[in-house]
Amino acid sequence: MADDAAPRMPLLGDKFPEMTVKTTHGMKNLPGDYAGKWFVLFSHPGDFTPVCTTEFYAFSKRDEEFKALDAELIGMSVDQVFSHIKWADWIEEKLGVKVPFPIIADTGDVAGKLGMIHPGLGSNTVRAVFIVDDTGTLRLMLYYPQEVGRNIDEILRAIKALQYSTKHKVAMPADWPNNELLGDRVIVPPAQTVADAAERPKQYECYDWWFCHKELEK
Repeated sequence: MADDAAPRMPLLGDKFPEMTVKTTHGMKNLPGDYAGKWFVLFSHPGDFTPVCTTEFYAFSKRDEEFKALDAELIGMSVDQVFSHIKWADWIEEKLGVKVPFPIIADTGDVAGKLGMIHPGLGSNTVRAVFIVDDTGTLRLMLYYPQEVGRNIDEILRAIKALQYSTKHKVAMPADWPNNELLGDRVIVPPAQTVADAAERPKQYECYDWWFCHKELEK
């Protein structure tokens, strides 16, 4: 029987758990210090490892694209803060890119709360991604094994899709904005009544009453 007192990993739609963390940019309060902004918290297995280095290089190169979406990046692993600082210095010196975002030095508490430790894959944090919106609500979670690096374009795409969906109350098709059927068009929520179902084909382009779509609002 599960222990009711044990902390539960947050689920989509939950408020991101409040926590105070030590980072390369000083102490941070999550999600409070990012109130009114979106943020992406992403964990990596360890500093000074090849796949993680390629990811931090890529995230750093795209930092301004995240900021353009009013989204901030936060890295994290169970390494100590001096290791993070030295690794960030190495990336700037050897690869020519400055790491502009904070990196959390976790003791295991954050990783435990967010389900980043998967015992079957070892004792390091997996490659987790948490996208949190401007109200502090967890909107998307992704988990990757240690041997597979993340696609930064997909994370940017997901934020754009979430922000547009939230603002316009629509759904986004596969591979949006380059869907094979709809291009950059968006999906209208299904009708909830018989009367609405009858009106849908008159209001929108539809494959059927339950599958209607419309142009992207610029």
